Amino acid sequence: MKRAIWILVCSACAARAQTPMRLTLDEAEGIALKNHPQVSAALLNAAAANQVTTEVRSNFYPTFFGSVTGAGALNNSRIAAGALSNSIIYDRLATGFTVGQMITDFGRTSNLVESSRLHAQAQQESATATRADVLLQVNRAYLGALRAQTVLVVAEQTVAARQLIVDQITALANSKLRSGLDVSFANVNLGEAKLLLANAQNDLKSSFAELSTALGFRDQRTFDLAEPSMPGTLPDNAVQLVADAMQARPELASYRDEHDSALRLARAERALSFPSISGIATSGVLPAHEDALHSRYAAAGVNVNIPILNGHLFSARRTEAELRARAAEQNLRDLENRISRDVQVAWLNASTAYQRLDLTAQLLNQAAQALDLAQTRYDLGLSSIVELSQAQLNKTSAEIASASAKYEYDLQRAVLSYQVGALK
Repeated sequence: MKRAIWILVCSACAARAQTPMRLTLDEAEGIALKNHPQVSAALLNAAAANQVTTEVRSNFYPTFFGSVTGAGALNNSRIAAGALSNSIIYDRLATGFTVGQMITDFGRTSNLVESSRLHAQAQQESATATRADVLLQVNRAYLGALRAQTVLVVAEQTVAARQLIVDQITALANSKLRSGLDVSFANVNLGEAKLLLANAQNDLKSSFAELSTALGFRDQRTFDLAEPSMPGTLPDNAVQLVADAMQARPELASYRDEHDSALRLARAERALSFPSISGIATSGVLPAHEDALHSRYAAAGVNVNIPILNGHLFSARRTEAELRARAAEQNLRDLENRISRDVQVAWLNASTAYQRLDLTAQLLNQAAQALDLAQTRYDLGLSSIVELSQAQLNKTSAEIASASAKYEYDLQRAVLSYQVGALK
């Protein structure tokens, strides 16, 4: 029975893998944001960090608990060693309630609350940064799969065209109109085209595997991908883009919040040297007790803790927090410098990729013309098979370069959007 169920499950998975999934880039991004485990983990970490704020804020509120205590003792017994509390023990059974409330700790708790709140906010920004990372992975995998599909089409067309030439030259060689060398060269060209086709098929499968993982799927799937729309006009320079990145990058916002959180923690650690004041009140009844005790009890008090000596513990904690705050400030500066560099490099790469669109189009046009001329010259007997083979190779390379240039430009624009902070 289990074997039959397993066979049915495997058959269903195989059928799903064979049916291409129709997908646009926007749909792929939406699926990844809902399905990718990195996004889910980042959101869960941010939610957990919010609970820390609630935990720290609880020190502002009173504590309230109930107690039930029963005790029995020998007549006229006393605790003689091991304790500094009241040594008298009475037989009793008592219930009661105790309320405790912190009155003030001179800002320590409030600074801890603000520090934890800023840390939680930083975690939320980190979750946004994770979303951007996942979206960039999706764009990279999606465009890589489209490029692999286009290269596969080029490879299939190349194999068909060279197979036709092999058939023609073989027929001419059988009629003694071409030499066996021409047939050998044509077969070599066909073999190269078949090798290109095999590589293209493997690249497409690998690209689909990358895209499946980027979408958060465990199993490999095949896709029917739609062409994305062309990006807008590229800015003339990267100055404004750098300024936008300084405002929009979630990593920078996270580092700023972490720096502010470290400053608040340093203030809280500094407040360790101040006194803390708290109050406590308790009340209850004794259903069963000795005659020396009343049937009810109640008491209240105020406690003031003043730190005097603790082996430099508080001063070391304060210094540690201040040093970590300074380190956070330097990390923030370093990230700003790296983001400025990354934006400028991304803009340069996008500009170069845009220029390659026209250059590869021109190259393809020239390679096609050269192949037509080489084919005509070869048909007329004015050139050798070597010239025709080189023209075929040039055209295939130009077709691949032209296809790659379009998707490379799309990818570089996606990278630029990521570096500026617009990919969220």
